[in-house]
Parts: sequence; C-alpha cells; structure tokens
Amino acid sequence: MSEGVQTSPAFTPRIFSGIQPSGGLTLGNYLGAIKRFVEKQDEDYETIYCIVDLHAITATLFEPDVLRRQTRELTAGYIASGLDPAKSILFNQSQVAEHAQLAWIFNCIARMGWMQRMTQWKDKAGKNTQNASLGLFAYPALMAADILVYHATHVPVGEDQKQHLELTRDIAIKFNHDYGVDFFPVTEPVIEGAATRVMSLRDGSKKMSKSDPSDASRINLTDDADAIAQKIRKAKTDPDALPSEVEGLEGRPEARNLVNIYAGLADQSVEAVLRDVGGKPFSEFKPMLSDLAVAKLSPISTEMARLMQEPDEIDAILSKGSDRARAIAAPILKKTYDIVGMVS
Repeated sequence: MSEGVQTSPAFTPRIFSGIQPSGGLTLGNYLGAIKRFVEKQDEDYETIYCIVDLHAITATLFEPDVLRRQTRELTAGYIASGLDPAKSILFNQSQVAEHAQLAWIFNCIARMGWMQRMTQWKDKAGKNTQNASLGLFAYPALMAADILVYHATHVPVGEDQKQHLELTRDIAIKFNHDYGVDFFPVTEPVIEGAATRVMSLRDGSKKMSKSDPSDASRINLTDDADAIAQKIRKAKTDPDALPSEVEGLEGRPEARNLVNIYAGLADQSVEAVLRDVGGKPFSEFKPMLSDLAVAKLSPISTEMARLMQEPDEIDAILSKGSDRARAIAAPILKKTYDIVGMVS
C-alpha cells in the first residue's frame, strides 16, 4: 500500500464521506462520524456527504420499504445533528449514476490481490466466500469511486475504514501512472477527536454496535432523555476512582470509554476532562456524563422524529443534493472516459 504521497495543491480542498443506511444510528455514529461532518462544513473545505445506499445492499438484501425508510432516517440524523444542506451537499448515492460508472473503471484498475487483502471482506464473507456477493468483494472499488468522482482531497474515516482509503489512494496512483496523468488526487484521511471509536456501554473491549443483542450496550440517536440517562447510569464501570492522567486509564476499558464519550460530547481533550474529574468516583461522574449527553443528544432525537413525519421534505433535500453532486461528478467522469479513450 502507498505511503506518504501528498495531495496535489491543484485540487480544490474537498471532503467526501458517507454512511450506509443500515438503520439504528448510535452515539458511535454521531461522535465517530456525523459530529465531525458537521464541524468540517464550517472549515475551509467544500463538503459532500452521502447516504451510501448502493453499499447497503452488498451484504444484505433489504425489504425495499425498509431501505427507503432507513435512507430517510439517516438523512434525518444528518440534518438533526446540524448538517446544513445549504452548506454541504447531501444526497443518496444511487441517485448519482456516476458513482457506479466510475466504479467499473476502477474495477479494471484494482487488482484481485488488493481486494482479497481487505479485512472487511474476510470478516463479512467468512469461510463461505463462494456464497458471498460479488458486490461485497468489489465494493472497495465503489468506495474509491464515491470519493474520487468528486476529486475529494480528504475523507474523515474511522480506524476500521483506513484500509479502504489506502486502497482508494492506490487506485488513484495506479490510474494516474497507467495513463500518464495527474488527474485523481491521492486522498488524505482525517482521523481526529477523542471518541472516533466508541465502545459498548456493557463491554469496553467491544465497539458500540446496533447489532449487539443488548439495547443497553448503546445509545441510539432516537433515544429520549430518560433512556439516555438510564443507559449511562447502568453503564459498566470498575470500582476505582477516575485517574487524573491518561496513563491511569490503561487496563480500564470501560473507564476509558466513558471518559472518551464525555470528551467527545464536550469538545474537550481527554487530558482536560481528567484534570477536572480526576479522583471522582463513578457515582459522581456518571451524573455529569448523563446531563451532558441528554443536553447534546435529546434535541437530535426530537428533530429526527419531526423530520421522519415529513418524508417529502427529506426527499426534496436529497433530490436537490443529488443535482448539486452530479454537477461536480459528471465532468470528472467525462474527463475520465476521455483519458481512458472512450468515445463520447
């Protein structure tokens, strides 16, 4: 995989990212992705955010009504969290055909060995690779197309997506090398924040997940204030007081997770949080975290509920966003076809 290649200054600073509409947005989605999306739209980037519904069907065939509802729910989550469709381009992937068209070009650039090394392919396909969908195997090329069809220079990613972004970089480098051009940027990852990986409230060694059988393991963005407070009150901890320095969190996954969550919600560093709460028992810290979480998250759940009662409003936002996205993607795809030698 490529190392240390810098993005050409000729490219417009542009961020792209997307989330699958697989249902059940959690605090992990908010702190690990959506909150950072919102922050980036006020920085010196053009920001493009997507509901990647084509990716959602690579491993699971949803009931059509379920996929539509979950696409709208994710859109509602974006907007309720502060993403402004006037500042950012917000759309669903399937409405911009250029994603799939560029993905085919990249299928022909990427190598089988690259795809076979993808950790998520190994994890999701398991031992039954012959029964996994071709889409699941090839979807990192579609992810690369999602990013590069906008010449995105930066992508906010979690740790679990770093490998796929490395593949995107490799595809861009190989395309540019094969055709003797400097056309696609070598996209840079943006990994930042205290809680880019939020863990289960019941087991600090496991990632917070909507698929966990225990609803108490996660905070859902649809949870009301009472549910948020109760889940934090019952979150697993250890008997020791909180440390005053980060080193004191070593070997204490639940303590680290709750401190990280507080830091993420409060826009503070972990060091700053521990300076304030060091020496406090969890019986004092949990109410502080609960009050903060309710203040930050319950307005999101309220606005999501309102938006979900207005599907036409959501659909209109997505339609306008797809028009804006296509205005950027179409010329880039056309130039790609010209470079490859396709007659248009």
